[in-house]
Amino acid sequence: MKYKGHRRRHRRDLHKAAAIGDRLSKLPNDLLLNILERVGTLDALRTCVLSKQMWKLPTMLSEIVIVPRGCDLLRMNGVLAQLIDKILSTRSPLLTISKLMVRFVLTPDDCRSIGKSVGLAMATQILDKAEFEIVTPQNSFYCTHADFLNFGKQFSTFVADCQDAFAGLTRLQLQNMRFGESDIPNILSTCKRLESLSFFECDAGIRSLLHVEHARLIEIDITYGEFKTVELDCPNLQRMTYDNWPCDENPLVLGFVPQLSKLSLANEGLSDKTLMISQLLANAPAVSDLYLDFRSEKIWIQPECPRVLAPLLGQLRFVNLDNLPEECDIAWTMFLLQAAPSVEDLCISVRDHKCGSESQKTRTKRTDVKWEQSGPKFKHKNLGKLTIYGFQSDGNFMGYIRCVMEAAVNVKEVSLHDRKACKPCADMFPHAEVRPSTYPRSCEEKDSFRNKITLASVMMASPAVIHFRT
Repeated sequence: MKYKGHRRRHRRDLHKAAAIGDRLSKLPNDLLLNILERVGTLDALRTCVLSKQMWKLPTMLSEIVIVPRGCDLLRMNGVLAQLIDKILSTRSPLLTISKLMVRFVLTPDDCRSIGKSVGLAMATQILDKAEFEIVTPQNSFYCTHADFLNFGKQFSTFVADCQDAFAGLTRLQLQNMRFGESDIPNILSTCKRLESLSFFECDAGIRSLLHVEHARLIEIDITYGEFKTVELDCPNLQRMTYDNWPCDENPLVLGFVPQLSKLSLANEGLSDKTLMISQLLANAPAVSDLYLDFRSEKIWIQPECPRVLAPLLGQLRFVNLDNLPEECDIAWTMFLLQAAPSVEDLCISVRDHKCGSESQKTRTKRTDVKWEQSGPKFKHKNLGKLTIYGFQSDGNFMGYIRCVMEAAVNVKEVSLHDRKACKPCADMFPHAEVRPSTYPRSCEEKDSFRNKITLASVMMASPAVIHFRT
């Protein structure tokens, strides 16, 4: 009886699906294509199976986005190659592909099949953007030195075998690869149309040099890896992200990057060496958005004389200083405001991470950054918003907010948030002592704080600009 009931439910579900397919098939093709492109190519294919009238629609999509995740990646890899070939080979060459994006596993036979299909499509059809996200069969945590080398060789062979595909590629995302000395330059020279490059746990050996010279690159993202120095000579580069460099001696050299506007750097700063912004941005005067993440460890930026920095920071509009350690004074960050008169938005996040792998080892080494304001008090005419995460009602924050509000004569909003919660910290250290928060809760506490800040100066903005965000 149970089996018969299951069969009845199954038939009922098939009838419902067929009914949905019939209703969809009655819609005009342009409307159906608009709907299908919003759900992703794989879901679009599943939907089109419901109706014979819709079978040809996947070959008419202007965007082909096939990005399986998790277990589906390995399970679908072989099928993926066949699927991509069928979609691309049966399209009309008159239909433009505005975007082709494929995520697949680095397995030689499947990669070669995908590469040949995409290369043929590039030769016979109009393809505006083509993106590869290539995943290795193993997570980096389980990769041996031999695995990294093997993945690097497999990918270099893939590029050599499918040069037509890579010649038209506009975005490439790689992980867990160690290349030979000439491999990365060869890859870059093959990918002539490349606009976005992402490396995760990729390098050319321990303490190797990465020199990126490319005419069309707009965006570079490097996370982990063992490069000693990354040098960039990219005339169209606009965005650069570099997370967790292993060496503190010139980790990043910005050569010819006249259009670089957004720079994001994140590191734990476990040595005694610091970076000088005047050296880092010497050839990048167009940076307007600066993000620095200190991972709740040592401050690895050295405060400098505003007069030295001012010519380099004239275009800076947005500054985000993330994960400053709780026990350090934040007054040193004022040197950036002094040196960058065009900054409109300053965001500071203070938090104490216990879950970092190095956090417990370096806790006692953290020291305040020495900085003293030189000369008369300055005025900043463009800062409109100050945001602080991890605010506490102590002298460190009180004094800092007062200094900023006295300098920023046109500030419109000061947003103060309590500490950000970190679930991994709580899970890993359930019995660790947590400092009680002194964030103002009641209306009386908030009003008292506003008055303490603004009563000190008649030249300061109204207390109403201070907002406590919960």
